[in-house]
Amino acid sequence: MEIRVIGRGVLAGLIAGVLGFVFARIWAEPVINKAIDYESGRDDALNALYKAAGQSTEPDGPEIFSRTIQSTAGLATGIIGFSVAMGALVAVAYVVAHGRFNVKARTLCWMIAGFGFLGIYLLPFIKYPANPPAVGHTFTIVQRGHLYLTMVGLSLVVLGIAVYAAYQLSKRFGTGWALLIAGIGFLVVYGIILGVMPSLGHLSANADHAKEFGFASSSTETPQPITNILDHAVTIDGKTYQPGQLVYPGFDADLLWKFRWYSLLNQVLVWFVIAIVFGALMGRLVGDSTRRDARAQRVAVDA
Repeated sequence: MEIRVIGRGVLAGLIAGVLGFVFARIWAEPVINKAIDYESGRDDALNALYKAAGQSTEPDGPEIFSRTIQSTAGLATGIIGFSVAMGALVAVAYVVAHGRFNVKARTLCWMIAGFGFLGIYLLPFIKYPANPPAVGHTFTIVQRGHLYLTMVGLSLVVLGIAVYAAYQLSKRFGTGWALLIAGIGFLVVYGIILGVMPSLGHLSANADHAKEFGFASSSTETPQPITNILDHAVTIDGKTYQPGQLVYPGFDADLLWKFRWYSLLNQVLVWFVIAIVFGALMGRLVGDSTRRDARAQRVAVDA
């Protein structure tokens, strides 16, 4: 049975990934292109200021994959690969949980998918939301990656404890009070985690580069406006900028909001499709079983 369940999870993830790719290609890619254009213009402005200050600049590295490849095959590989992995993970969780809860098979599929969406994406998103190109410094990539994975792990652990606590408390206080107590406890603990985990703009690497052009002190790594901090005028692309004058604007807040919104919608779509497709497939495979007859149905399916 396990192989058939995981195969259905992979299929659900594949369908979700294809739909997620279509969504991202239509809605998110135009935003990404604008972010890349901003990044290119900002780099040019910074290099001009560095040269005017007598500092050396590093040339751009070679483009390994063209923008066309990145926005088609690369985007499809990333989203579909992630979705297939999440579909398989939901299936494995279903194999472990099936028969241990007195709920129907489809309901259990939805519960597992919802748990995955909350723990793997939405809760970490609150502290470390998705960012488009140009938002985030190259010298903090490793540190940011570690922090995000830590946030995912903590989110899953705290959410799992809250679910288990609600399940145990329901035996004594009833479902309503159990959910309320566990929910309040979760919010308190998760709020502490949000406060303890560092903001990206306050990382040690950012503090070391705080005096560089455009790296103003901020709680995020969103590019701030660049001003001419030199004591003399600077000419960039035929335009002269006096000391203290704005050279290049900060990152567009509307663009950042759109990218994060589309990222959130994309994940909602992926996890929703996994839940509905996998739930339907499992409903056909084992029926809408509850814990009372799950063992008998599992024996029948294995046979």
